Amino acid sequence: MSLSTDDIILWEHGFIKLNATIAITWVLMLVMVIGSRLITRHLSSDVKISRWQNMLEAIVSGINQQIKEIGIQKPEKYISFIGTLFLFIAFAALCTVIPGYEPPTGSLSTTAALAISVFVAVPLFGIEEKGFWGYLKSYLEPTFIMLPFNVISEITRTLALAIRLFGNMMSGAMILSILLVISPFIFPVLMVLLGLLVGMVQAYIFGILATVFIAAATQAGRE
Repeated sequence: MSLSTDDIILWEHGFIKLNATIAITWVLMLVMVIGSRLITRHLSSDVKISRWQNMLEAIVSGINQQIKEIGIQKPEKYISFIGTLFLFIAFAALCTVIPGYEPPTGSLSTTAALAISVFVAVPLFGIEEKGFWGYLKSYLEPTFIMLPFNVISEITRTLALAIRLFGNMMSGAMILSILLVISPFIFPVLMVLLGLLVGMVQAYIFGILATVFIAAATQAGRE
């Protein structure tokens, strides 16, 4: 069992490589796109709705409520971004019940890409909400001396997001590999259940932290 899906090369031509991380990520995205399309194609406003719509509304309402509790009063504006981050990480973890599957979130390249998405989205949301100069002024608060520290904070928290998710998912794969050698019949079942729990918790934490960063960028310094 590989500790990272980056090590599994599916196709190679010169310096171009297609590893399992890229392949699995695109498969997960394709499944999510098709699944969302199938679930939302027959949405109804009637009293009686399908079980799929009921589940979808529960997820959306739950994410909206969590975003609002962080301090963002209009969660609908950010749910498409934050919700997608949460659902992708959660779905990647849920698929660990499939034999032979390894989550792409166990790769530093995937977690770094997710963290960079947050790194790019935060200032964009901040600029949209407070204007270009209004957002830049936030780096000078409470005094201009804090400018370098605020910039360093932006970079380090992005690294922390990537490494936290990568470390937790990779450690799960490492422990499972060790237990498979010790007892190939008993421990795997327990580790799959533990992996599902860890994956869901990490999806929740990643989504919450992204929301906190966006809330800080869009709310701080507003009059």
